[in-house]
Order: sequence, then structure tokens, then C-alpha cells
Amino acid sequence: MRDPDKAGRHFPQRIRSLAPFDGPFDAYRLAADQCEVLFASYPAGTAIPAHTHETENYGVITEGELILTAGGEERRYRPGDWYHVEAGEEHSARFESDTSEIEFWFRPKGASG
Repeated sequence: MRDPDKAGRHFPQRIRSLAPFDGPFDAYRLAADQCEVLFASYPAGTAIPAHTHETENYGVITEGELILTAGGEERRYRPGDWYHVEAGEEHSARFESDTSEIEFWFRPKGASG
């Protein structure tokens, strides 16, 4: 985590005590069957280049704003908004303000991890 005093500061302490996610952004990881649940925080100015996942991803914004580009379309998601990215769908994201979300990364049936 970049700055543990700032990362996900609005998440409850119980969430902040979960294991950190080993990836390119700040998140707390909750183990779940066939799904990873991430409590992620992105500082203003973060940009995630176009990429794909083997997982089907859903997320809900809890603070700030996600600017997601998928299928050639840019959409903005604010607190309370849910988004969905299909497995294998190329997408990119950026954050103009400090943003947090809860993400659900569903693995294909039969996959382990």
C-alpha cells in the first residue's frame, strides 16, 4: 500500500485489516470461492492502461469517480454506481479524484486461484 494512513481510509477498520492485494493498485483482499473481492483505492491522477482479465468483473464505487473505457465507450461511475467488465474485454480506467471501490473478480467456472 502506498500510504496506509490514506489508502481506503473510509473503509471500516475490519476491512483495512484484511490482507493487502498484491497488484498495481491499493486494495484489501477477501478470499471468496470462485471470486476475489477487492476493496481498492486509487489516488487522483491514477491511470490504468488498456488491458484484459480472465475474470468477469463487477464493481461499485464507494468514493470519488471511475472513468472507464470499454468497447470504445467512455463512461463515468460515481458513488453507488455499479459497473461490469466481461472476461476478456479490453478496458482502461482513470481517476481524476481520490476514488475507492469494491470489486468482484469472478473466475471462469472450473478455474482455480
